[in-house]
Amino acid sequence: MDINTTVVGLYFIFLIAIGWMFRTFTNSTSDYFRGGGNMLWWMVGATAFMTQFSAWTFSGGAGKAYSDGFSVAIIFIGNAFGYLMNYLYFAPKFRQMRVITIIEAIRMRFGRTNEQVFTWSSMPNSVVAAGIWLNGLAIIASGIFGFDMNTTIVVTGLVVLGMSVTGGSWAVIASDFMQMVIIMAVTVTAAIVALVHGGGASNIVENFPSESFIVGENINYLSIFGFWAFFIFLKQFTITNNMLNSYRYLAAKDSNNARKAALLACFLSAIGPVIWFMPSWFVAGQGVDLASIYPEAGRKAGDFVYLYFVEEYMPVGMVGLLIAAMFAATMSSMDSGLNRNSGIFVKNFYESVLRPRATEKELVTVSKITSTVFGVLIILVALFINSLKGLSLFDTMMYFGALIGFPTTIPALLGFFIKKTPDWAGWGTLAVGAVVSYYVGIVITADDIQNWFNLDTALTGREWSDTKVVIGLVGHIVFTGGFFVLSTLFYKPLNEERQKDVDQFFTNLATPLISEGDAQKALDNKQRRMLGSLISVAGIAVMAMFVLPNPIWGRMVFVLCGAIVLAVGLLLVKAVDDKRERVLDKQQA
Repeated sequence: MDINTTVVGLYFIFLIAIGWMFRTFTNSTSDYFRGGGNMLWWMVGATAFMTQFSAWTFSGGAGKAYSDGFSVAIIFIGNAFGYLMNYLYFAPKFRQMRVITIIEAIRMRFGRTNEQVFTWSSMPNSVVAAGIWLNGLAIIASGIFGFDMNTTIVVTGLVVLGMSVTGGSWAVIASDFMQMVIIMAVTVTAAIVALVHGGGASNIVENFPSESFIVGENINYLSIFGFWAFFIFLKQFTITNNMLNSYRYLAAKDSNNARKAALLACFLSAIGPVIWFMPSWFVAGQGVDLASIYPEAGRKAGDFVYLYFVEEYMPVGMVGLLIAAMFAATMSSMDSGLNRNSGIFVKNFYESVLRPRATEKELVTVSKITSTVFGVLIILVALFINSLKGLSLFDTMMYFGALIGFPTTIPALLGFFIKKTPDWAGWGTLAVGAVVSYYVGIVITADDIQNWFNLDTALTGREWSDTKVVIGLVGHIVFTGGFFVLSTLFYKPLNEERQKDVDQFFTNLATPLISEGDAQKALDNKQRRMLGSLISVAGIAVMAMFVLPNPIWGRMVFVLCGAIVLAVGLLLVKAVDDKRERVLDKQQA
């Protein structure tokens, strides 16, 4: 067994320990799906950030950075803008909905019919997204360990599945925070190594092979790139600021912690792209032909750029630490997706329709079974995506976001502000969105665009991919969003029961949630102490990799990486309010 495999194995054991330690926090469906709504801002902010982050960042995203420079960073900066809007307005409102699952908020706002429509339309979206993330992880893992891609997808998916079923949202979100710390520490050190080898950021930018580091290559019409960038910002804003994705903040202990969590996610999303993609930009400037190094990958060879950098320029053992971090990133995204899907199915179908009188114990058991089923589906989706050899992982993610994910968020966002709509506006908007997505994704061709706009030069492959994303987003804004707005013309007063639900929904939004009490403070300290201690141990373990056979600079890379992790752990332990705990102990005595 080589060093890299040993490092990954030890990291897995550490993550399993987290799930085992936090299992005692779960006693109800509220605990299992949203941590009982008792979590501190730094844990919630970490999971909000990590749900937008996976091995795709180091495969499809890194490959896009390798070929087209800074343009890929626009997606993540768009996330930062979305989280900024969370901080300024949406995050506290999301927590103030006071629900266990997001579909409960949909039911209050749009009625029981829409509860089932959104239940069965949102779950497939999460499964496909997780399948894309799992495929991205398999690309990296198979490249490092030499395993068959399909085998890697199945084995990795089963590992993720086993971990996600064990501890519920407490284990998921606690591991998210630790994984965030590890990933940022590893990628910061990798970026520093790239800067040193590249002679600084300015030299890396100057050496980038494309004519424009900002735009990249294969662009004949700069306006297409401009439209793409603008609408990507709009898409990321919509995706991060709607009821369907508000689950990130349902676990926060109060409104203020939800707001601070959004600010943490905003900060990490803003600084992340420069850190994560610096190695890709450096490798591109060295003139490395990844297609010749990874011939079996075909057009997806660029997705291996981060792996190439770590193998060639980082010290022995860092590959194992990086792949462990990538596993962790994808696990966190898949864990959140599995936990969210399971919560929606159990609370909004099983309990609501099949078993209204089910006990909490029964619901928790069904939740674990449901998570297992969804995990298997995710593995099957990842295998299917891997069979599409001609489609890049980046394009897959972009098409999914624009044509599948985006339209479902429109009623979930506009319903926040437009009160007087008929209940059928919810499911009707989804139906219109499906028609628009079908037309853009299947019917419209590159030749159509060239004829409509009388273009002199044919669109390149990249331009057509970007144009399809733009057309899909514009179509949904105009037709899908327009349908929801026009539905107000058909509004009629709701019956008394429905009006009561709608009034309660908007009353909750306007009422701040404040968490107080000695029990909550004791739980806060327990979170700080347990996670701080675990992260401190992880930091010491990374620093101990100093002993691996590397030159002195390579040994110091592990010291730097481990020191970052250790510092975060010690800060959490230091934040424990020992005085408060002593007072509580005396009261209990």
